[in-house]
Amino acid sequence: MSWIKTIPFNKADSKLRSIYKRVKGPNDNIDNVLMIHGLRPHTLVGHMTLYKSVLHHSANTLPKWYLECIGVYVSYLNKCDYCVQHHSAGLSRLFNDSKKEEQFFKALPNNTLDTFFDTKYLAGVHYAKKLTIVPSEMVKTDFTQLKEVGFTEGEILEINQVTSYFNYVNRSVLGLGVDTQGDIIGLSPNESDDVQNWNHS
Repeated sequence: MSWIKTIPFNKADSKLRSIYKRVKGPNDNIDNVLMIHGLRPHTLVGHMTLYKSVLHHSANTLPKWYLECIGVYVSYLNKCDYCVQHHSAGLSRLFNDSKKEEQFFKALPNNTLDTFFDTKYLAGVHYAKKLTIVPSEMVKTDFTQLKEVGFTEGEILEINQVTSYFNYVNRSVLGLGVDTQGDIIGLSPNESDDVQNWNHS
């Protein structure tokens, strides 16, 4: 599961249990990526608030499938198999198109995402790659180029925040040795209009 001590739902104290109730899946299952916060429950609140805001919020205007693509790509670049597995499953549901799904997952390991995305969306993916691999080399033109291909500044913020979130969670997972044992792959909070609803389904 992980290197760090985790606390399952049935052994959580009242404070942690109240948070777990908001994120649990079927049969009181808590994903390992969330259980690693058990020793400091307030960090789970911060994690879920950020996650729901950047990826599952109705105020975002970019398509959720595109934001998930960025998340899977960032996780792939970081070699975070845990997040690739979970979010690939979620992305497959969002695609709901076996051909589109096959094209993306074929392009991902072959570094041929230019065959999948149009010019505009590909530019956002390139921004995410640079921010992930060489963040200190980001320059203003990386930002302005996104405006030039048609992204609004709000949409650029969405790309930036999704990229930053996945770099955060990838490092949390890799740094604490989290694996998928016991997880139900691909659960996510799908109620986008309720920012307080973190239930996983």
